[in-house]
Amino acid sequence: MKNLVAFFSASGTTKQVAKNLGAAIGADVFEIVPKQIYTSADLNWMDKKSRSTLEMADKNARPQIKNELKNMAEYDVVFLGFPIWWYTAPRIINTFLESYNFANKTIVLFATSGGSGLGNTAKDLQASCKGAKIIAGKLLNGRPSKTELKSWADSLKL
Repeated sequence: MKNLVAFFSASGTTKQVAKNLGAAIGADVFEIVPKQIYTSADLNWMDKKSRSTLEMADKNARPQIKNELKNMAEYDVVFLGFPIWWYTAPRIINTFLESYNFANKTIVLFATSGGSGLGNTAKDLQASCKGAKIIAGKLLNGRPSKTELKSWADSLKL
């Protein structure tokens, strides 16, 4: 079984967790890079006209991704990480999921958040990855050690 840790990180928090998770479980790591990088103004959730606010208000928004994973077919399990935006995954995660065939793959969600949990994120993403099994996963806030990350991944019994 071959594992991938794919992640989107706007501020670097999720990136650090994803890199540590990849190292802890011996998985390949792929960063989902937006074609248009998010500025701090884009991420200002208090501004009703900021880019992230407008994207999250539009369930059909699909921000473009700059890079492409050439070998998705090789992976059985994809650990998918992202920050929580407006109680769910950022729309770029839908873009990623809709860019590949995830049929018969297991997707394990993990997230970082300043305040909210994963909520209905697994349900929200299911339509973007038909045929995949989504596991809600958990919040990986703070700086979980590689030992803690490996223990969590092992506890999933994939």
